[in-house]
Amino acid sequence: MTTLPMLSIRKLSTIAACCAAACVLAACAAGSGANAPSAASAPGASGASTPSDGPAYGPELQGFEYPYPVHEFTFTSQGQTLHMAYMDVQPVGRPTQKPNGRTVVLLHGKNFCAGTWGETITQLADAGYRVIAPDQIGFCKSSKPAAYQFSFQQLARNTHVLLASLGVERATIIGHSTGGMLGVRYGLMYPRETEQLVLVNPIGLEDWKAKGVPSISVDDWYARELKTSADGIRKYEQSTYYAGHWGERYEPWVQMLAGMYRGPGKQQVAWDSALLYDMIYTQPVVYEFGELRMPTLLLIGQKDTTAIGKDLAPPEVRATLGNYPELGKAAAKAIPHATLVEFPDLGHAPQMQDPQAFHKALLDWLAAAPANR
Repeated sequence: MTTLPMLSIRKLSTIAACCAAACVLAACAAGSGANAPSAASAPGASGASTPSDGPAYGPELQGFEYPYPVHEFTFTSQGQTLHMAYMDVQPVGRPTQKPNGRTVVLLHGKNFCAGTWGETITQLADAGYRVIAPDQIGFCKSSKPAAYQFSFQQLARNTHVLLASLGVERATIIGHSTGGMLGVRYGLMYPRETEQLVLVNPIGLEDWKAKGVPSISVDDWYARELKTSADGIRKYEQSTYYAGHWGERYEPWVQMLAGMYRGPGKQQVAWDSALLYDMIYTQPVVYEFGELRMPTLLLIGQKDTTAIGKDLAPPEVRATLGNYPELGKAAAKAIPHATLVEFPDLGHAPQMQDPQAFHKALLDWLAAAPANR
């Protein structure tokens, strides 16, 4: 593997933008644009396109538009100047309800970004909540450091520092998938600042290593990530995220991920992704559920089968992993003040597969559940 130079994030962004522009010019010169998906062919896409694959984005997802304005928070971590991209949507002037004085923080999953929370942001803001949705370091529009010790503790600290910079002292934390693991860690580290905790099909409800999933090196994860393609993403998401169903409204999220692996920062994106997979595999949170003290809502799509490293496990082990009907019930039993809501026909991303049912359950609970005091 080639070691990447420790360029500043600003320089990397500039380089990425220039390379993406060069790709556009090259495609136009070749006269290949007629059969290529245009930037407007998928919602959110405004980046360069290649003839057969789709748009190419920079290493910080340059060229992919989010549903609300994106801000930057610059801070120092592990001796580096980094930035977190985030959306901060105020309820002021929303059509249905006045501000209720509460803040919700949305934590995205491993193969998701803050932008995938768009519909949830709108629903919450319309209900009177201020909504903050960051991209974590190593993900999406935030910094991709060439060297960083990724841990859920570090990501929780980064999020806490961001919220402090925005004047947010207490918030409801909502985490989906890997964001659920982060939400648990945040709640454990900052119990007084966490009013309520919502876990949406969180991973980490089981310890894959203890169950027999073999470990692989970061180098092996990196090699796997370099093979990422739109077809592979689409097939996985259809079977796991959407319980076998597919619709065109899901395609932008495929292109969001695949576009970074087509762009000029592919190697850095893959490297940080490898480090993050290692973090997820080696840092279980399931053993600490009993320490959570805030009211907690579990929103579980029952047809989810997600498990990190599942394809690496022997068949007899693989068959025991990702059983969300059982995992959700076990988590609800282990967490002291938990409420479990099950969606029988939904997969790993219920907020995207059935937004109406998901948001009704979420908003009803947020309004009725007491806040942590």
